[in-house]
Amino acid sequence: MREKIWNWYSRESVQKALLEVSRNREVVPVFQNSFGKRPDILQFPADIMQNVAEGAISFHGSLERWKNPMELKPGMTKEQMDEIRIGWDVLIDPDVNDFEIAKIVTKEIIEVFKDHGVKSYFVKYSGGKSFHIAIPFEALPEKINFQDSNKLYPEILQKLIEYVKWYCKDKVREELLALDSPINISKRVGKNLEEIVSEEGLEPFKVVSMDVFGLRHLFRLPYSLHEKTLLVSLPIKPERIDKFEKEEALPENVKVSEKFLETKVKMHDAEALIIEALDWAARHKVETKLIVEEVTPIRKKIKKIPEDFFPPCIKKIFNGLNDGRKRSTFILINFLRNMGWEFDDISKKLEDWNEKNFPKLRTNYLRTQIRWHMRQERNLLPPNCENENFYISIGVCEPDEFCDNRKIKNPINYPFKKLKLRRKGK
Repeated sequence: MREKIWNWYSRESVQKALLEVSRNREVVPVFQNSFGKRPDILQFPADIMQNVAEGAISFHGSLERWKNPMELKPGMTKEQMDEIRIGWDVLIDPDVNDFEIAKIVTKEIIEVFKDHGVKSYFVKYSGGKSFHIAIPFEALPEKINFQDSNKLYPEILQKLIEYVKWYCKDKVREELLALDSPINISKRVGKNLEEIVSEEGLEPFKVVSMDVFGLRHLFRLPYSLHEKTLLVSLPIKPERIDKFEKEEALPENVKVSEKFLETKVKMHDAEALIIEALDWAARHKVETKLIVEEVTPIRKKIKKIPEDFFPPCIKKIFNGLNDGRKRSTFILINFLRNMGWEFDDISKKLEDWNEKNFPKLRTNYLRTQIRWHMRQERNLLPPNCENENFYISIGVCEPDEFCDNRKIKNPINYPFKKLKLRRKGK
C-alpha cells in the first residue's frame, strides 16, 4: 500500500495539481486513522512527500481561503476568522451509500445551478461513495446585503444548501422512485423504511444526507487519494457523471487533466443563485448554525524497521567514511526517523558509526544535529537518490538488483518495498 501511495504522490502532475488548489488554504494530511496537526499548509512538492513519508494517505483542504492559514489558532472567534478570511468556496457533498443514487442527486444539483444561470461549477468523484459539486468564490457576488462576501461564511453556504435541497426535492424523489421502490431504496442505503418515508412519501434528503458545514471545514482535495479506498478524488466533466465508473479513479488509470475549483471563471456568475437562495431562506426563516470544525490530531507511530531492510547506500555509510561525514549525518538522521527510530536509538547508532569514521566527527557536532532535528515538528526526508551532491558524490551509491528492479527514488522507499514483498511471501 505504501508503495502505491508514494508512487502516486511522486508524480509531478499530481504534485502540481495539489499545490495549485492548496493556495491560500489550510491543508491537513490524513493518516490511516487520524488527521495531522492543524493548521498546516502545502507550498512545495517536498511538503507533500514529507507528509507521505510520515504515513499520510490523503490531503484535505479548507473550503475557506486565508491570507495566511498558519495564523489560524484553536479557540478563535468567527470575527477573528473573518479578518483573515479572503474567500470561501461553495461545496455540496451528497452522502449516500449507493453510487446510482449519488449520480442522480449530483445531476439534479447541477440542474439547480443551470436553472439559475450558473456555468462556473465543477464536479469531482470523492474517491468514496459519491461526488462533490463546487462553485469557486470568484463566481459569487462581492457583496451580499452590503456586506463583504468573504465575511459571510458559513451562513450563506448553509442557506444555499438548504435552498438547493428544497428546489430539487420533488425532482429527486421522482428520479428515485423511477429507479426503485421505497423498500428497496431503504435496503440499498442501509436505512429503515421509517427513516426515509413520511406522510408526504419518500423523503429524498433522508435517503441522501447533505450536511451544512461549519467554520474551518475540510474537504478531500482533488487528486488526493481517498484514505480508505485508495481511489483518486477525481475531477470529471459534468456530462460524464452517468458513464463514470469507480475503476476510472484507480491511480494507474488516472491522467491529471480536469480542473476543480478553477479560479479563472466568469465573475459573479452565481449571483442570481445566491440572491434567490437568500430570499427563499428569509421567507422560510432558515436558521444557520455556527460550528467550528477542529480536529485533534492523533499520530500513529511507525513501527521501528530493522537494519536488515535498509538499502545498500545506508549500510555502506554505516561502515564508516573518510569523506562526506557531515552530509551523511543529515542522511542518517532523516532516514532513521522515517524508519520509526526514536532519537535515543539514532543517537546511539550515530555514536557507533562515528567510531568507524576517519577522522571522527566531533561529538558536539552530532549532538547539535540531533537536537536541531528534535525541534522540528515533522520528519524530514533524506535526499533523493538522484541528488549527486549526496550518495554519488560521497561514493556510497552502489545500487543492488532490488534498487534497479523497483526503481527506488529515495532510500526510504527501499525498506517499505522490501517489507511489502515479505508480507506477500515473495
